Amino acid sequence: MRPFLFLFFALFLTACGSTEYIMSTHDGRLIPTYGKPELDRETGMYRYEDKEGKEQMIRQDEVQEIIER
Repeated sequence: MRPFLFLFFALFLTACGSTEYIMSTHDGRLIPTYGKPELDRETGMYRYEDKEGKEQMIRQDEVQEIIER
């Protein structure tokens, strides 16, 4: 039982530690992300994790602003 509680609290703290960001685009979309989007300078694209936990990418020139929520 004790290992289960430890695992539960570790997962809980991990979930609380992830910061949500909002990316606004030039066409008016607001894209929520989990964790800060990372810019890949070679491709010119931001890589981010969406609400469903899937990795997504968007071109740098489409993004107007990234703010921490």
